[in-house]
Amino acid sequence: QVQVVESGGGLVQAGGSLTLSCTASGLTFKFHTMGWFRQLPGKEREGVACINWSDSSTRYADSVKGRFTISRDNNKNTVYLQMTSLKAEDTAMYYCASRPRYYYCSVSWPSTPADFPYWGQGTQVTVSS
Repeated sequence: QVQVVESGGGLVQAGGSLTLSCTASGLTFKFHTMGWFRQLPGKEREGVACINWSDSSTRYADSVKGRFTISRDNNKNTVYLQMTSLKAEDTAMYYCASRPRYYYCSVSWPSTPADFPYWGQGTQVTVSS
């Protein structure tokens, strides 16, 4: 049974930084592409960042390029999202998700959440202006 657990959310002032963590179990983590998504109430879930399983190459949404960094530690079955220069519009519930084994990030990232079958419960990030 696959489990995905996010942590690290919280309240931060605009311009500040926050790092989210996501640990996955029940799968061979090193073979799974991982992604971060975010969602506001009443809005669709949108892709933020993605990291490939094979070479840790990354994809970012235009809105976070240059400010967010996704990385992974296969020894710890963990993926991270380092967020800097945070803005009020980054406020959202952040979700971590896994693609099926051996799949890659969409070339046209952000991709649809439906491409990711395994999801965590989310962690709230609130940026105060």
